[in-house]
Amino acid sequence: MTDSSGGLEVVVGVLTYKRPDDLLAALPLLVAQVRTLVPAGTVLVVDNDPAASARDVVLDLVHSGPVPGLVRYVHEPEPGIAAARNRALDETGSADLLVFIDDDERPVDDWLVRLVETYRVDRPTAVVGPVVSEYEQQPDAWVSAGRFFDRRRLVTGTETSVAATNNLLLDLAQVRALGLRFDQRFGLSGGSDMLLTRQLSAAGGRMVWCDEAVVVDVVPPDRVTRRWVLARAFRSGNTWSRTSLVLADGALGRGLVRVRLTAQGAVRALGGIARMGVGFLTRSLAHRAKGRRTLARGAGMLAGAYGTVYVEYARDGSRTVRATKVSTSS
Repeated sequence: MTDSSGGLEVVVGVLTYKRPDDLLAALPLLVAQVRTLVPAGTVLVVDNDPAASARDVVLDLVHSGPVPGLVRYVHEPEPGIAAARNRALDETGSADLLVFIDDDERPVDDWLVRLVETYRVDRPTAVVGPVVSEYEQQPDAWVSAGRFFDRRRLVTGTETSVAATNNLLLDLAQVRALGLRFDQRFGLSGGSDMLLTRQLSAAGGRMVWCDEAVVVDVVPPDRVTRRWVLARAFRSGNTWSRTSLVLADGALGRGLVRVRLTAQGAVRALGGIARMGVGFLTRSLAHRAKGRRTLARGAGMLAGAYGTVYVEYARDGSRTVRATKVSTSS
């Protein structure tokens, strides 16, 4: 072990909802990561299942493995990922850093050390790492042609203005000083992480990239389909518009942002249609796939600009689109 944490207290937060097998696979890897730090970090499991289905998985590991004091379990019964993320913030106590990772992700060796080392260079508000996808089964040919699971990679130290919580380190003192929380209005739709990181950047916080801190996303079969990719693209566009409206200043600002989003969404949708046309003419599956996804994202932007919310994490399992008037007050 090395003094890789620089004396900082680190908590790794993993949120879970009815995925005991994923959690069982992830926890030993996360424990190994926090043990490389001096002082050792801790793993915080936030169970968002009202039935607390992850409790036995965590307690069995704690009681059977050499992890005394390294794993904590808390139950957050309020539905929605925003509530679970906020519970993680609240449970960190006196810790300096909170690192979010998904329960279906697997960190590479030295993942946590790399994140913390990048943070120690100049102590930004957040550090973001890359996510690399691996598949449980071969994706649909349409999905493969579009390369929709190829994620961004940046040079370490590059600043970025938006991120997800699937590989994110937060300086807790800075986050609290900025008064940031995950917005409950995005609890079942997703996107509270996009909003928080955009708010962080707008308030003058800094997020930097660490390209060596890789996590592997194990993609299940139900996500490597055309249907899932298009639904996620629609939701992504929908969330971008909704978060943009929340960030707008006053009624006039929201009006101007809505006009801009309308133009951007329309251009994106039309561009997607045009690319699909090129794909049909040239018999290019890649162009057809990418054009269709661009169209879906543009449609999501237009819907979000006018109050339609795509509820991706609806607990009834329907993933329905619900038209509601969305409050834009902070």
